[in-house]
Amino acid sequence: MSFIRPEVRLALLKWRDAIVGTFVLLLGLYWASGFGVLRWIGVALAITGGALIYTGLQRARFLAGKDGPGVVTLDEGQISYFGPISGGVVAMSDLSLLMLDPTQKPAMWVLQQAGQSDVHIPVNAEGAELLFDAFASLPDIRTGHMLNTLKSEPDHPVVIWAKSTKQLH
Repeated sequence: MSFIRPEVRLALLKWRDAIVGTFVLLLGLYWASGFGVLRWIGVALAITGGALIYTGLQRARFLAGKDGPGVVTLDEGQISYFGPISGGVVAMSDLSLLMLDPTQKPAMWVLQQAGQSDVHIPVNAEGAELLFDAFASLPDIRTGHMLNTLKSEPDHPVVIWAKSTKQLH
């Protein structure tokens, strides 16, 4: 039995990285006001806390809930989606195009790879938060563009990332 209401628990989980980053930043700033070695440890801790806040805010913007159909898993560079109607597996190294299709309800991530059927993953599928790290690892991806597109809900599919010709060689 939990003493925290479910909606508060979900909010805390969504923002947990930013919350932890805030505590790390504050501790770092406190230590940085000291003397000697502790000051330099505090500076490093404050920088780490700032980085945690930044990535935590990005992750929180990426999350779209967990009540969507299907389950996403990420294992050794391979994204798997198992849904009630469709599913598929994509190796990150074979990914050639990442698209967001907001015309579907719910909106879908579309993952394309050569010679295979596209994998459509609802943005609110269980485990979809794992996709942020997977997508962020793509070379030359603009995470800001991805997050802005996700929140702006355009009326047409948008290419988020495409493998460049130099990456093909």
